[in-house]
This record gives sequence, structure tokens and C-alpha cells, in this order.
Amino acid sequence: MIPFAKNIFCVNIGLIRQANAISMKIGIDAQMLCGVVTGIERYASEMVHEFFQANPQAEFFLYSPKSLTIDVPSRANIKVREANVTRRAGKTLWSQTQLPYWANQDNLDVFWGPTHRLPRLLSNKVARVVTIHDLVWKHAGETMPHINRLAEQCLMPDAIRLADRIMADSHSTADAIVTEFPWARERVRVVHLGATVLPAPLGFNELRALKIDRAYFLFVGTLEPRKNLRRLLEAYASLDDAIKKQTLLVIAGGKGWGNVDLVSLIQSLGLNESVRLTGYVTEQQLSTLYAHARFLAMPSLYEGFGLPLVEAMSFGTPVLTSSCSSLPEVAGDAGILVDPHNTNSVASGLLQMLKDDALRNELAVRAKVNVARFSWEKAAKETMKIFQEAIDTRKARQ
Repeated sequence: MIPFAKNIFCVNIGLIRQANAISMKIGIDAQMLCGVVTGIERYASEMVHEFFQANPQAEFFLYSPKSLTIDVPSRANIKVREANVTRRAGKTLWSQTQLPYWANQDNLDVFWGPTHRLPRLLSNKVARVVTIHDLVWKHAGETMPHINRLAEQCLMPDAIRLADRIMADSHSTADAIVTEFPWARERVRVVHLGATVLPAPLGFNELRALKIDRAYFLFVGTLEPRKNLRRLLEAYASLDDAIKKQTLLVIAGGKGWGNVDLVSLIQSLGLNESVRLTGYVTEQQLSTLYAHARFLAMPSLYEGFGLPLVEAMSFGTPVLTSSCSSLPEVAGDAGILVDPHNTNSVASGLLQMLKDDALRNELAVRAKVNVARFSWEKAAKETMKIFQEAIDTRKARQ
């Protein structure tokens, strides 16, 4: 084939694939779109929003066990199927019965599970894509409720086996998947998460409603053992009293699970005057907290990505985080790394960030550059390409 004709052929094939991608029928497990917004819920919400914006000719089918808590555009190409199931066991049953029944009736091209699960009873014609955010059950199982760990051990391998394509939030998570399931290597793709556009921050004085009246560093996340709050508090308590009087530790996040009573721990460490527990905050409060923090402290024991790092860096806020799992990959050169299992290491990192103004300023500049790597628009575009890969693979196999 002459070069010119070959180029035309390639362009035509590309246009055909693009047209197919635009017109595909996409089913989505929308369980993560009907609750309080935390990490994975934000991921699902942001991705769905970008899908709707960028693909007006595609058809979307959202399947949920109960009413959605996000705003869904009223458009002919977006359909929502809702049940009335609230109990955990009922949701599990619904996801393997009612959901695939609806999906098969809708004659989908591809089905996407945004978090670790796929229904078994989908039609063989339907391509399957699943997102794996982390392998906490394998690498930090002791930080999970027993029932959650058991569910992950049983249902995640099943989803990986069923999937035509497997999306991982980070190269760290992708490596963990391949190590645990080497036979799935060729199906794994990495799609980094994005930086959510939060409301414009308010002035520092607005934080007085949260009892924040001086400089502070910030933790953001669900309050659970994996976030390593006990060591963070112990490390902070070990610093000189003068430092603690000058700079608060603000802990923002809703209660998760676990036996750690933070209020009692804070009292026992003598930190009553130096720590603020805000509870779950609004997005306006969150942006204001990020914008005025000296730095974000996230010394987690394990993370599949670490969205608060990206959110903080989008405000030019430097980060202190762990030297394990995906966190160095996300923090890049905009933060310092500590050993999350070593309280002295965490304390040393805190002291460095609190006392070295020049370092913090340099990291703040790097944060703005580093965060440009992460975009929900980019993540959604890459995901749509993966949907098409999965469809092509399924068709070829048939």
C-alpha cells in the first residue's frame, strides 16, 4: 500500500473507532453515587460528570440500589435505574441479581464497576471494566473491619477474573494487582485520578467557626486505623510545647471505624489545646482549610492513590506523606516522605516542615507544578479509550 493511501486508511479507521466510542452504550454501577462524598465516592462522581460532559452522544445507564445523591442531567441519553435497598446484605444481593437483569435488558456495550466489583450474570456480549483502587485487604488487612476484608478477599478476585480491562489508580496499585494476579497482567491499565475543583477558599477568619485561631497543619480523611492518626498524634505530642502553641494540628474528616477514641487519645497526650477535630466538613470549608494550611500531613499506612494530596497541592499546599504504596508516586517532589511505622520518623518530618520556611516555600512552588499531572478530564478520556479496548477485546473473543 502506498504511504498516502495507508495514511488515509489509518485516519478512516481512527474515525470509525471514535464514532463507535461516542455511540457506545455504557452501564455504570452507581452505588458510590448515593452516599456521603469521600475518596472513592468523589472518584465515581467526578468521572461520571466528565463522561456526561465529553460524550453527549453516548448512552449512559446508571444502576443504583437507592436514590442517587448527585445531580444527574435530565437528558435523553442518560437513564437512571433505582431500587429501594438500604441494608448491606441487600445491596450485595441486588448487585448480583437486579443490576445485571437491568443491564442485560439495556443491551449494553460495556459495563463499568467503579470500585472492585462486577456482577457475574451479565450477558456474554457485554464488555466489562473494573477499577481497583487498592489492595488494602492484602497489604494492610488489619486496618479493615473483618466483614469488609472478607468481602474484598472474595469479590475482588472474582471481578478481576471477569474483567476485560482492569483500571488501577496508580502504578503502585497496578504492580500490586499483577503481583497478586499475574495472569491478569495484560489487562491492567493505569489511570491516575484528578484534582477536584473545589469552591474558592474564604478568608482565614472564616475558620474561627471551627475554633482555628492560629497557624495550623492539616490532616484530611476518614478517621480509621489505616490513616495512622495515632502515630501522627504521638509524633506531634513529642514536639516542643512552644511549637505546639504556635501551630495547631487540624483533623478534618468523618468518623470511620476502629477502636481509637481520638478524643481520649488527645487528652492522654496533653493535646487538648493544640488539636482541632472538625468532623466532616463542607466543600467550602475544605477548600478554605487547604488554602490556609502550612502543609498537609498524610502518613497513611497504605493508600491506593491519596486524593487529599492532590487536592492540597492544587492550592499550592506542600505535603508530608508516607514512603510506602502509591503516596510517593502522587506526592512527587512536592513533599517530604516519612516512615509511617516509625513515630520518630513522623516527628522528624513534622519538625522539618514546621521550622524550615524556605523548604515549605519551595515545596509549595513544586506543588502547583506537580498537580498539573492530575486531571479528571484526562482520566475520563483515558477511561473511555479503555472502554473501547474492552469492547474490541470482547468482540474479538466472540
